[in-house]
Amino acid sequence: MVGPNSSAVFWPHKNLLTTWLAQVVPWDLGTGDQGEMASLMCGVVLHSFLQNPVVTVAKQCPSTCTRSPSSSPLLCSHPKRRINYARMSQSSSSQQKIQEQPVIEQQRITIENNYGEKLAGVFHEVGSTEIIILCHGFRSSKETSIIVNLAGALTEAGISVFRFDFSGNGESEGSFEYGNYSKEADDLHAVVLYFSGVKRVIGGILGHSKGGDVVLLYASKYHDVPTVVNVSGRYNMEKGIEERLGEDFIQRIKEHGFIDVKGKEGNVQYCVTEESLMERLATDMHAACLSIEKNCRVLTVHGSADEIIPVEDAHEFAKIIPNHKLHIVEGADHCYTKHQAELSEVVVDFIKESLQLNRNTLH
Repeated sequence: MVGPNSSAVFWPHKNLLTTWLAQVVPWDLGTGDQGEMASLMCGVVLHSFLQNPVVTVAKQCPSTCTRSPSSSPLLCSHPKRRINYARMSQSSSSQQKIQEQPVIEQQRITIENNYGEKLAGVFHEVGSTEIIILCHGFRSSKETSIIVNLAGALTEAGISVFRFDFSGNGESEGSFEYGNYSKEADDLHAVVLYFSGVKRVIGGILGHSKGGDVVLLYASKYHDVPTVVNVSGRYNMEKGIEERLGEDFIQRIKEHGFIDVKGKEGNVQYCVTEESLMERLATDMHAACLSIEKNCRVLTVHGSADEIIPVEDAHEFAKIIPNHKLHIVEGADHCYTKHQAELSEVVVDFIKESLQLNRNTLH
């Protein structure tokens, strides 16, 4: 039995604690020794909470969310910050061991691009000087599962992250365009300038699918980031168009000036103009990759079962990017539906290694 001497930090206030627990805990704690043990265990939770308060989040909550019994705001606590009761010794001389995880604070930030459009983003702040910027893919957003999951994995590793919507996508202002690769690279530049202006170090940029092409184009144009992660980007920009626009798309767009792309139910999902189509076809990923500086470390990750962009594109990137690492995720589709864990592990390990190399170079 646990006695008063072994739990002095809580025991002097047992009656007050029991009264409080009776109001907030929806089950009977019991009486006698069992009740005292239950009170003590809940006291440990209360003490941990007071020492490490959770972060209040207005809208976004990437981890386990619960509401308090009263009308308090939504509370977000990271799953890995929970106490591991299995490791708590039942002897009176044992000490409680709690492994600290980074406190993750989410902040919604709006950044204006060169066209006066406001880009909406979410900043995952864990206190690191370096930040990683995440870029979504075609007709997607910062809220897509692959981007949110990567943000979670990086923040768990103690790395701050910013994920945002390109102009014309998600919550950002502007009109959606089919091509827009160059403009999206400029959107990314606006984000980089913003965080550089508030004394943060851009540790790297990561993009999925179309976003993978955007981060490579960015590195070839601006030469101001040390690390690039290309997740399932397309190498041959002439491929994949017919699958979306149908046969004879060139002839039809020349005739009408645009093509309405419809969904399965016949509703128009987006419009492809001749200008935006030509912009995509003129995007030369081969030339762009040759322009990436040799001191910029590049990781390409691709699924072997990608149904949107063939894995052969990843091997083409590996042939021409000077400082390049390739990782093929066996069996993974374009969205890594069943391979999120491997994707996160590969990305986090590469970025952590790159950040350390950058620090060593600076010193």
